[in-house]
Amino acid sequence: MSRYDLTELEWRFIQPILPNKVRGVQRRDDRQVLNGIFYVLRTGCPWRDLPGRYGPYTTVYNRFRRWTRAGVWDRIMDAVVDAHNGDVVMIDGTSVRVHHAGATLKKNDPRRCMGRSRGGLTTKIHVLVNEWGLPLKVHLTPGQAHDGPVAPLLLGDLQPGQAVLADKAYDANHIRNLIWEKGAEAVIPSKSDRKIPIPFDRELYRQRNKVERFIGRIKKSFRRIATRYDKTSHAFLAFIKIAAVRIWCEAYESAT
Repeated sequence: MSRYDLTELEWRFIQPILPNKVRGVQRRDDRQVLNGIFYVLRTGCPWRDLPGRYGPYTTVYNRFRRWTRAGVWDRIMDAVVDAHNGDVVMIDGTSVRVHHAGATLKKNDPRRCMGRSRGGLTTKIHVLVNEWGLPLKVHLTPGQAHDGPVAPLLLGDLQPGQAVLADKAYDANHIRNLIWEKGAEAVIPSKSDRKIPIPFDRELYRQRNKVERFIGRIKKSFRRIATRYDKTSHAFLAFIKIAAVRIWCEAYESAT
């Protein structure tokens, strides 16, 4: 078994959520196809360079696209993170360079989700993680977008009593009000231009490094995320969610 392949525990968790309707001739084994998708995710290789042990690359690629359109990755991630919010959540964003192979769509194409920032043509990944640094929600914007406007999309499911850890980029009244209305606590340092700094729990704030460590991990361990090769934001977001599921499964496995 390749080190990129699903373990038995990971496969037992994911298998029941996959579409199981078989039409026509017998199709390629789902586990073999998933292992091929994980290989592309980990190595960042083009689909055409997929090793033959995973079957025809066209089969793996087409099933990845079909499952993306059907929302399979969304359902798997929802099932993994269900009831695992915890008492603390953390939010942050990071920019990813777009490879020239992924920048071929027209600028006005809604599937593009790219923008010019200090790093060139980029896409920004916004993430919400729990107190263990495990991902709960992911959202994409063009690279030049500010972190603040995306916060309400990620914090919509806040629970009373939770603490939200974020850096100064999220020090905005509308974000603080949203957190307060949800009955949660904002652990956010004030910007230098705020006339009256708002106190925050400095000791708890030290845990915010876990969201930065998660971002570092997905960029280091999954080359398909470290650089965006995908033309559409749907495909790129699908890879991010597949990586998130893999990280959750590894956490489950290490806990057993």
